[in-house]
Amino acid sequence: MKNISHANSPKAVLWDFGGVILSSPFEAFRHYEREIGLPEDFIRRLNARNPDTNAWAKMERSEVSLEEFVRLFEAEAAEAGHKLDGWRVLKAISGDIRPQMVEALRRCKAAFRVACITNNMKSGEGPAMARSPEKAAAVTEVMALFEHVVESSKLGLRKPDPRIYRHACDLLGVEPEHCIYLDDLGINLKPARALGMRTIKVGDPDLAIAELEAMVGIPLRG
Repeated sequence: MKNISHANSPKAVLWDFGGVILSSPFEAFRHYEREIGLPEDFIRRLNARNPDTNAWAKMERSEVSLEEFVRLFEAEAAEAGHKLDGWRVLKAISGDIRPQMVEALRRCKAAFRVACITNNMKSGEGPAMARSPEKAAAVTEVMALFEHVVESSKLGLRKPDPRIYRHACDLLGVEPEHCIYLDDLGINLKPARALGMRTIKVGDPDLAIAELEAMVGIPLRG
C-alpha cells in the first residue's frame, strides 16, 4: 500500500450517505422518467435549478412540509414544461446499502475519525429516509458507525453551504485540511475543496474505494 507523508496524513474521513453509502437515487429517478416519458435526467436538472431556493433545498432545510414540497416541486416541473408526481419522486429517494462502502467505512473508523454529512428530508424513517422498517433498521446499523451524523433537515443548513462542512469538522475537532470528503455530486465537493479538504467524487463505488485507499494508506477491501 502506498505510504503517505505525515504532513499530508488525514485525520478524518467524511462521507455523504445517499449516492455513496447508498446507491444513487438518480437511477430510480431515471426509471420513473422512462416510465412516464420525461426527458432523461429531467428530475436531476430540475433539482439543480435555483439550487438554494428551489423546493428540494427548502425541504432539505425543513422549511416546508412534505405536502408543500410536493406542490412546489410539481409547479417547478410544470414551469419547465413537464408533469410529474412529487410523491412518486419522494419514494424514489432511498437507495440500497453498498456493502463494500460499509466495509471501507468500518476500516476507516478503526484508523480515523469518521462523520456523515447528508442532505435529507423529514420523510421516511431515519437519516436515509428509508421506506420500510426493515431497511430503516439496516441503515441505523450503518449510521451507528459514524461518530456524528450531520443532517440538513435538523441543522437547517444543506450542502453546498460551506457552513455545514465546517460544522462537521468542529464536531470532530479536526481542521478541514486534515479531512477527506466523499460525495457523488461535484457541486457538493467544490466547497469542501475550497475549505482545504481532499475530495473523492463517487461514481463507481469500487473505483472510489481504490482512490480512498491511496489517500489513507490502508487497505479498505476484504
